[in-house]
Amino acid sequence: MWVPQRVRKMKKEYCFILDISRLLSRAGQSVPTGIDRVELAYAEHLLTHYEKQTHFVSATFYGRINFLPRKKTIFFIQLLLSGWNFGSHASISKSKRLSVYLKIISSINFICPKIEKVSFYFLLSHHHLTRRDSIQKFIRNSSAYFIPMVHDIIPIEYPEYSRPREKLRHRKRIDTVLELANAVIVPTNYVKKSLSSLLDKESKHNVPIWSIPHGVYERKTPIPHEENISIKIHKPYFVYLSTIEPRKNHLLLLHIWRKMIEDHGKESTPHLVLVGKRGWENENILDLLERSPALQGIVHEKSHLSDRDVVTLLKQSNGLLFPSFSEGYGLPLAEAISLSVPCICSDIPALREVGKDLPFYLDPLDALKWREVISDFARKGPLWKKQKESLKNWQPFPWSDSIETAIFLCITSNEKFQ
Repeated sequence: MWVPQRVRKMKKEYCFILDISRLLSRAGQSVPTGIDRVELAYAEHLLTHYEKQTHFVSATFYGRINFLPRKKTIFFIQLLLSGWNFGSHASISKSKRLSVYLKIISSINFICPKIEKVSFYFLLSHHHLTRRDSIQKFIRNSSAYFIPMVHDIIPIEYPEYSRPREKLRHRKRIDTVLELANAVIVPTNYVKKSLSSLLDKESKHNVPIWSIPHGVYERKTPIPHEENISIKIHKPYFVYLSTIEPRKNHLLLLHIWRKMIEDHGKESTPHLVLVGKRGWENENILDLLERSPALQGIVHEKSHLSDRDVVTLLKQSNGLLFPSFSEGYGLPLAEAISLSVPCICSDIPALREVGKDLPFYLDPLDALKWREVISDFARKGPLWKKQKESLKNWQPFPWSDSIETAIFLCITSNEKFQ
């Protein structure tokens, strides 16, 4: 991203306060979620380029938002990078223990660094947006501008895809954002439009909404095949990266795969690898995964792969499948495209915005068409070859550009904040 020289010099006059409550709560997990990746990407970038200007905070057990000890927090972030990006089990274990220590310390010790510069408080997850009073007290005491990120408003727009109480909880989060935020970051124009409609209903037109796409990691050298990867498939296969929950539409793929096996037999059916943890209200999906004899040995469920293993798996696959009913962004799609992996995904606004004209888009309910395109991709037919060729010209949007865009907007807009 091009940044005027004046703004480059101005950056030294500002401080950044990053809330890592989500990372502390997720430490010890072998695989990060999409929101985990966003928060970690910001932490890594700020430490790399603005270490002396960056402070870290988290919500304590009793609700207060406190600053974290600097050296221990930096070490914690380094452990997460090692554990999640490179699959270091030792680092994952250490990060869990250190997260407990940091949460205890932040609860019993009130650490308050002296910040004399203009500061921006980034809350990039929905972790404690329900605690309006805590956030208000922190931004008042720190004199920081509040810049939250809203990843989506799916629980409000499509409550049928969420836990029963999630609509009310998410509405409370959005109310906090509308009341306290100086500006809001969203990952797509689709989310911006949805959030803007809520602003209009609340007659709140003075909160800037910045649509900044998530980045992807720049991989300058190809990652070689890892011999210790926990799954090796020597036949055509597809990958779906997603938590197993109804909104992600796993049932479509499982029914397609069962029908392909019935029609052609296991030997002639491509494999399917489901990468992600089990979510909620997924009994029908799990029944098929665990009890359908036809799917055994063909559909593989993997929930503990490192980023390196996932990259290896994707690069050797016939394609990424993404039949989700609703998304705020679609980070797996961006990552797959960045690896030149052909994709078949739902024809929904957020994925269209991320993938542009590259993926093959389909109605998430059109099982016959999905099967037809999957069959073409399995044999690397004309549709697969056309997309593979198009992917050669795609340039990824790196995390550095994404985060620098957010910083640029903060600095150039702060005088307008109310």
